Parts: sequence; structure tokens; C-alpha cells
Amino acid sequence: MLAPPLQVIDSFLLQYNTGDAVLILFVLGLLATLPLKSRKVTTLHIMVFGLLLLLLPGQMLTVSSRGAHLLGSVLQYKMLGLGLLIASPVVYTTG
Repeated sequence: MLAPPLQVIDSFLLQYNTGDAVLILFVLGLLATLPLKSRKVTTLHIMVFGLLLLLLPGQMLTVSSRGAHLLGSVLQYKMLGLGLLIASPVVYTTG
């Protein structure tokens, strides 16, 4: 009885890669840190996800033509991670 719902979820998730999941978790986590009104916590969140995007292997971020992806290539995921790592000290100093 559990096979059809799991197959639907599996077929849905196969369209996305790890980078998309990390980006969605980043946005949801960022929205969760904003009510705390602590720039240090927000900076730590930005820094961790920037480092995570930068250090993830490129094979986990591959973009296939059959799926819908948030970013177009592995390089874009890596550059976003680098941008987040550069932006985090700026957010920290303004806090």
C-alpha cells in the first residue's frame, strides 16, 4: 500500500539535485533566523551554507536536461557559495 505514494515522491525528487535542496534549506533557514533579530546568527547561517555549496562535490550539483533546476550549472552553485562566503563578513560587521 505504501508503494504508490513513495513512487510519486521518488519521481518528483529525481528531477532535482542536491544543490537545489541546499538552496531551499538556505532560504527556509534564513527566514527562520530573521525573527531572532541577531545578525550574528544570520551571518553564521550564511557562512555555513556558503561553505557547504562551495565544498560539495560537483557531481552532486550536476544539472541534467530532464529536470528543473534553480541554477543552470555547477559553476553557478560554486559561485553562489563563494558569494555567500564573501557576503557573510559584511553582514557580521554591520551587526
